[in-house]
Amino acid sequence: MTTTAKTLWKIDPAHSEVQFKVKHLVISTVTGSFSSYDGQIEADGDNFENAKATFTADIDSISTNNEDRDQHLKSEDFFNTEEYPKLKFESTNFEKVGDGEYKVTGDLTIRDVTKEIKLDVVHGGTVGDQYGQTKAGFEVEGTINRKEFGLTWSAVTEAGNVVVGDEIKLQLNVQFIQS
Repeated sequence: MTTTAKTLWKIDPAHSEVQFKVKHLVISTVTGSFSSYDGQIEADGDNFENAKATFTADIDSISTNNEDRDQHLKSEDFFNTEEYPKLKFESTNFEKVGDGEYKVTGDLTIRDVTKEIKLDVVHGGTVGDQYGQTKAGFEVEGTINRKEFGLTWSAVTEAGNVVVGDEIKLQLNVQFIQS
């Protein structure tokens, strides 16, 4: 029995974006991001089928371009960064569903709650750069319900509009460097 050597790919934060979108007052969308995160993929070379992916983000690095809102998100009402400083994702299945397209299933942990989520992943390609490094690019999308992860703070305006929507859209454009 032959075992194939695994290739380790590490996220390149200089060429990556980790964002989320949530409805505000039901009429508009607020975009937020994390600026401090880490991730890696363990795969058979540049074949990502059945790969193992892990990702963590530092909650304290959250930004929605509004300091008051960011502080509220870090508070006990939402992420409670003092007690739960990171969110993490660990894949359990990395399934090829088309040319460069994958369905990734895994466990997402926010606060102390872990739930299985499914993500759509598009592999944009793998190339060598001018410095001799091999890089792979991915677009990752998914949707979660924030309340399932203990982010249950809610408010309603006098007119009856919900202040923060429950559905959170995850959007990651990430580049990995082969180690």
